[in-house]
Amino acid sequence: MSPIPHSLIFRKLLYIAGMLGLISLITFGAIHMAPNSFFAAGGLNPNMTPEAIAHLKAVYGLDKPLWQQYVDWLGAMLHFDFGISFASGNPVSQEILARIGITLGINLVSMLLVFFLAFRFGIRSALRGGSYETGFKQLALLSYATPSFYLALLLILLFGLKLGCFPLAGLEGLEPKAGIAKWLDIAWHITLPVTVIVFTGFGSLMLYIRSLTRDILKSDYIFFARARGLSEATIIRRYVYPNLMPFIVTILGLSLPGLLGGSVILEQIFSIDGMGLLFYQSALSRDYPVIMGILVVGAFLTLLGNVIADLVLLWIDPHRRR
Repeated sequence: MSPIPHSLIFRKLLYIAGMLGLISLITFGAIHMAPNSFFAAGGLNPNMTPEAIAHLKAVYGLDKPLWQQYVDWLGAMLHFDFGISFASGNPVSQEILARIGITLGINLVSMLLVFFLAFRFGIRSALRGGSYETGFKQLALLSYATPSFYLALLLILLFGLKLGCFPLAGLEGLEPKAGIAKWLDIAWHITLPVTVIVFTGFGSLMLYIRSLTRDILKSDYIFFARARGLSEATIIRRYVYPNLMPFIVTILGLSLPGLLGGSVILEQIFSIDGMGLLFYQSALSRDYPVIMGILVVGAFLTLLGNVIADLVLLWIDPHRRR
């Protein structure tokens, strides 16, 4: 492993900046070409005069040409200012920061469990074969085919309504708690959402890891390792894990944007006030600044995840730089 040249890192950063600018331009144009707007509902309110609507548009800068609106918004975004929410009147950055921790926490815990289960059972099913492999393959196919919203409703009906084991919605109970009791209460409330994300997410990854592991096990070095009498644990540690590392890094990089945008439906079903629910509500109300802010953050995470994965792969295998 050798250090990555600074010039390569600089080029990757330029790539992120250029692609982010292009994505923001396309997103801005697409949103403003959508029918209706946040202020269209003012025409249905008899108390909203045309002068009042024009005043609101002037306050938010919507009376300017589109190109000037984009330039002003882009200049503000460089200072991490995404504008003011039409619905709440609060800064968009404040709205995002108030909810990003909830979504990140739920999806980060879910992603760690998904990777743990997928790699553990994917590798072992490829090694053992037989009924063990068939059973986990069927479970993975069931996981892949199950819609997350359908499983969420089933868990709510069974464990929330019928058995009463878990709460139906929210992050905390009616009585506020402090210290460890608060975190235990939050963990109790997010058990069902995390279960849905883990079950519906680990199947496809497990099948992918199983397929890669089967290809690795067909290699000559695995044959000679087994001929030398090495144990299964040693083969996994010395030969399987190192050869799976590039694929692990790539999948982790692609999973980074899912930490924010992977729970829109579930947050709506379980009434969790996170980024997914904020995006859903903003899309319904045509709250352009909030939509743009969330989309830009998601695009930045996507580009950042790809670049980090590329740099880590180059650090692991310098020959890829060619």
